[in-house]
Amino acid sequence: MKVRILLALILFVTFAPPCVRAQGYSVQTNNAILIQNATILTITHGNIEHGSILIRDGKIAAVGTDVKASDGAIVIDAKGQYVMPGIIDCHSHIAVDGSVNEGSVSVSSMANIADVLNPDDISIYDDLSGGVTTANILHGSANPIGGQTIVIKLRWGKPASELPFQGALPGIKFALGENPKRSNFTPPPGVEPRYPATRMGVEETIREAFIEAGEYKKQWDDYSRKKAAGDQNLLPPRRNEKLEPLVEVMEGKRYVHAHCYRADEILTLIRVANEFGFKVRTFQHVLEGYKIADEIAASGAGGSTFSDWWAYKMEAFDAIPYNAALMTERGVVVSVNSDDAEEARHLNQEAAKSMKYGGLSANEALKLVTLNPAIQLGIDNRVGSIDVGKDADLAIFNRDPLSVYAVVQKTLIDGQVYFDREKDIAARPALGKEKQDLLAKEKRASEEKKASDKLDATPEKKPDQRKKHPQNSEDNAAAGAGGGR
Repeated sequence: MKVRILLALILFVTFAPPCVRAQGYSVQTNNAILIQNATILTITHGNIEHGSILIRDGKIAAVGTDVKASDGAIVIDAKGQYVMPGIIDCHSHIAVDGSVNEGSVSVSSMANIADVLNPDDISIYDDLSGGVTTANILHGSANPIGGQTIVIKLRWGKPASELPFQGALPGIKFALGENPKRSNFTPPPGVEPRYPATRMGVEETIREAFIEAGEYKKQWDDYSRKKAAGDQNLLPPRRNEKLEPLVEVMEGKRYVHAHCYRADEILTLIRVANEFGFKVRTFQHVLEGYKIADEIAASGAGGSTFSDWWAYKMEAFDAIPYNAALMTERGVVVSVNSDDAEEARHLNQEAAKSMKYGGLSANEALKLVTLNPAIQLGIDNRVGSIDVGKDADLAIFNRDPLSVYAVVQKTLIDGQVYFDREKDIAARPALGKEKQDLLAKEKRASEEKKASDKLDATPEKKPDQRKKHPQNSEDNAAAGAGGGR
């Protein structure tokens, strides 16, 4: 037990960020903060040279070149640095305890990512170090209709209950193509393959689920109408946790985020959505979106894509790095996402690739990871740009964020510093020493345990059975006979 406890401590010291336990470190709680002397990339109204941002009570109170700090305000001198809105990742799987897939059934809309948020996932801190402040945490893509999704702020050090982005509309994950038809998955021996196994089966599964949801909605609508008319002899319909999220989709209370690749399957889902009167909020990955950008724009859906991933499986073979720019030119609201905890650490660079592949302007490129994903998630009134009244979710870089040499210096959420590179680096020697001390203690505990186990395994010395008193020989023989029966 002692060895296991020490091992756990060593793992914590190894992977926990230095600022978590560095002496003297604390998340900023002052009501007023002034960031001054920076190049401010507002996204919505140009860049401000030698500008300042005043933060009060977690909100942006003022932005400009002549903003002054109030008495007692904490001042962050960002001379020579760049401040941009916190990066928003529209497709993430961090902060999830266990698998992101409830892949046992074709429709798992009753499963909810919010139930398994893990505030101790080190990826939260890692992504903060890349300037990410908000992430759309998605269910996996094993099902035509997957589980419910949730938008979170990366409030490292806070409990799971404080991670959700309050006011953000919940979502649900849909999936098309190879993953939900299980092209690359072989069930264990003795387990029957799960339906569907074809793209047409995926479409039918989604359609059938919405037929059931429509009937369920009608039952509740009838019940509510009769109850409002004064009928007191009513029993409410039986609740169905699988269908309720789909009813919310039909009522516009829950966003659909659909994993997809091929143009034909994207058009299929648009037709199904039109049939049942709902909208797809974002097509995720959408690597052939450039082929049907006009149709996607007309449907009102956004496209959340990779910058330059392609040809890693069959349905990704027609992907091109110009996808984000081409969809943007045709009027689609486009974001660049990570789908990967490590990728999220440099989404600023992923966005910059659209300037090379497609010729987007610097501001258009930054929108791919700030304002556009905020629009896709319905939170652009709160985040995504540096405007008075919005949440003070900011990333401070030492260089232009679109440069490959840019490194985040501080990341703020609601006006609180959740990542500080200077304090992170300063705390590393103490953590390194603590790690070595724990390793030495673990080694001693392990050696003590081995010695103890060896002592316990030493055979106990027994009396020499050959030295028996003659008078007991008959009794011993009898006992032996009885024992054999």
